[in-house]
Amino acid sequence: MLKGEEMKILPTIKNAFLLVENGIIKDFGEMKDAPIEEDKKLIDASNRIIMPTWVDSHTHIVYAGNREEEFVDRINGLSYEEIANRGGGILNSAKRLQNTSEDVLYEQSRKRLEEVVLLGTGAIEIKSGYGLNKETELKMLRVIKRLKENYPLEIKATFLGVHALPKEYKNNKQGYLDLVVNEIMPVVASQNLADYIDVFCETGYFDVSDTAYILEAGKKYGLKPKIHVNQFTAIGGVELGVKHQALSVDHLEVLTDN
Repeated sequence: MLKGEEMKILPTIKNAFLLVENGIIKDFGEMKDAPIEEDKKLIDASNRIIMPTWVDSHTHIVYAGNREEEFVDRINGLSYEEIANRGGGILNSAKRLQNTSEDVLYEQSRKRLEEVVLLGTGAIEIKSGYGLNKETELKMLRVIKRLKENYPLEIKATFLGVHALPKEYKNNKQGYLDLVVNEIMPVVASQNLADYIDVFCETGYFDVSDTAYILEAGKKYGLKPKIHVNQFTAIGGVELGVKHQALSVDHLEVLTDN
């Protein structure tokens, strides 16, 4: 392991080989020591660069349309919260997605996936979260499943039904949480639509108690926890993620000494 000053030195091997079996690097070294066997395919990579693919976590590439008008709002100084309070942000994306057919959504998402593959992505996590009702969240997850089935790269699906509170549940947050747990989550599990469960744990969205409720329910269905935390404020989401052995705690723009 390199550390300290040693990290300034980039070790290189001249005239090297790389042995790959079943997609896994099995050996490397100088070409004179290469285990040349008749059943091995030899690729001449002279004057080229071989790099591992990117592992692209936390993506939202399944969405409908765009929010370009909100980009202008950001340039004009409006914050994420101010745009959201005007009906923009997640709720804007949800409205567009609810009015988009599954096939159209798949075609739009397929093109985005192909773009990131061309940029070197070999494994990707794709989240739902722009549906905010049973039908549309499941539609998003079905699109992700179709992408899994039709493309050779590793794709992981994350169920992010608790991303924002739908307008119709503005005064009934617990009702929406119960809908996610009792009506959406069982279908997600029975149809094998997701690998992970995620929550936007943040002031003005879902608190630590809400998040714990969703993560605990998800774990009962075999969904591994991930959390959006500390994007605007620190309310204990990181600690909750550690408690539930979350695979990741994402955003972390705001950190405390704790």
